[in-house]
Amino acid sequence: MQFDQILQYALSGLSSGAIYALIGIGFSIIYNATGIINFAQGEFVMLGGMLTLFFLQLLKAPIWVAIPCAVAASTLGGILFERLAIRPLRQPTPINLVIITIGGSILIRGLAMLLWGKDTHAIPSFSGDEPIAIGGATILPQHIWILGVTLIIIAINKYYFYHTISGKAMRACAYNRRAAGLVGIDVRRMVLFSFIISSAMGAVAGIIVAPLTMVAYDVGVMLGLKGFCAAIIGGMSSGIATVVGGLILGVLESLGAGLISSGYKDAIAFIILLLLLFFRPQGLFGKAESERV
Repeated sequence: MQFDQILQYALSGLSSGAIYALIGIGFSIIYNATGIINFAQGEFVMLGGMLTLFFLQLLKAPIWVAIPCAVAASTLGGILFERLAIRPLRQPTPINLVIITIGGSILIRGLAMLLWGKDTHAIPSFSGDEPIAIGGATILPQHIWILGVTLIIIAINKYYFYHTISGKAMRACAYNRRAAGLVGIDVRRMVLFSFIISSAMGAVAGIIVAPLTMVAYDVGVMLGLKGFCAAIIGGMSSGIATVVGGLILGVLESLGAGLISSGYKDAIAFIILLLLLFFRPQGLFGKAESERV
């Protein structure tokens, strides 16, 4: 196996891993604020791509208008999901929450199928399709967009949680929701903020990856599961651990597909997830009782 091939697989894996990291952070933010594993997170990734296509084709909007409109519409979907499905619950059990988020995922996917059909659609790349040579490997300009946007979002996420009042309040809820409420933090508002942030991040992930993978009503299922795997690797942290977890998953998946068989590409993520849950459920970077933010 030549070095150029390994480099090619690694670069492709980093791009995929960046997407998994964004989705994984969305899982972690909601989990830390609410204790909920939101299995509908992948559907917001799908909505980002499908709504961008909607604004591009049906409304004839330029891409620089379609993207923020798609993110805003997906975020509105996250708000409605929290308001209608999560907030009305009174002392729900963990299994109730899992069933509700899975049901929400099925509902969103079904509505998307009715609105846009079962066909796969393409979104134009942001800056052309001319490959860029790096060493002996090549990557598309869209990969650069994916890595760049991911870094920007991670930086904004870091600033928000450590340098803003609402971000610090969300961290306080993650440590101890009851204590946060006793000192005057509106816990229910923080839960809403967590859904707003995670749905917006999921939509952005779906938009920047759509020119490479194309979009369809069911693309969010697999992306959501791989994002969940990245979050598990990172110990359900909304910080750098989940980012590293996503990159590790992406690189291993790409290397496995290239060196073994592309047929095992999706299976690799689930094998990693099962091994982690069995041998190290707190994640690669977490302690036995890790902090949740």
